[in-house]
Amino acid sequence: MSGQLVIVATPIGNLADISRRALDVLEQADAVYCEDTRHSRTLFAAYEIPTGGRLFALHQHNEASQCDEIVRRVGEGQTVALISDAGTPGISDPGSRVVAAIAQAGLTVSTTPGSSAVIAALSISGLATERFCMEGFLPRKQGERDLRYDTWRNEPRTIVFFESPQRIVTTITELANQFGERRVVIAREMTKRFEEVIRGTLYDVAAVLAGREMMGEIVVVLDGAPERAPVSDETVLRAIRDELARGLSLRDASAGIASDLGVSQRRVYEMALADRDNNPS
Repeated sequence: MSGQLVIVATPIGNLADISRRALDVLEQADAVYCEDTRHSRTLFAAYEIPTGGRLFALHQHNEASQCDEIVRRVGEGQTVALISDAGTPGISDPGSRVVAAIAQAGLTVSTTPGSSAVIAALSISGLATERFCMEGFLPRKQGERDLRYDTWRNEPRTIVFFESPQRIVTTITELANQFGERRVVIAREMTKRFEEVIRGTLYDVAAVLAGREMMGEIVVVLDGAPERAPVSDETVLRAIRDELARGLSLRDASAGIASDLGVSQRRVYEMALADRDNNPS
């Protein structure tokens, strides 16, 4: 019998949110690789599925080293299930390396689709769903965060990302300073007892969160940038020269122009440097 790796989606909160087929796979699999075996035992116990020494840990620290073992198992004809603590493996959780290794070996990868925090939050957001991008967790370093915000300045797709409860207030405040009137939805503890959805403009939501202590799993859905006509290099260059003539620093001028014209701050800054080099005063 041919082996296969099965990606099994598990509940993001409410344990009832799992398919019958997913439970069958977990019951029949020769081995089940879990992000945290202790966490996964709760799901197995809830549905009275025996583990029988079939649970193995696969997390961000050992995923690379476990690939060969999983490829071996599938190659020998075993059915291997892969689950994360919540949702669909590989979506900001371990799993993508294993899938790539199995595919590269010419073996079978299947799935029992189901819960995903990304799709769950997007589906209740009320924002555009035809086109969206998933950004995972935001960087912690401020410089890297600023670069990420800069790429969102002209991103027309709806943006979905995860954030920790410790940083969500800071993040929404930063976003309000960048894109104040854009709509945003914060989905907290989805499908759980204290589920909460906060909607409004970034300014509105920043005010709601001010001074509040947040807890739980958080997904943020941010409106994309409004569609704008392309801005020519000539327009950007003219704005650069005007702002510098007013005495602004290169950095301040670049930030202001990027915001006013809806272009990348990096584009403005690099054009300003090139113009200064080509036309030294």
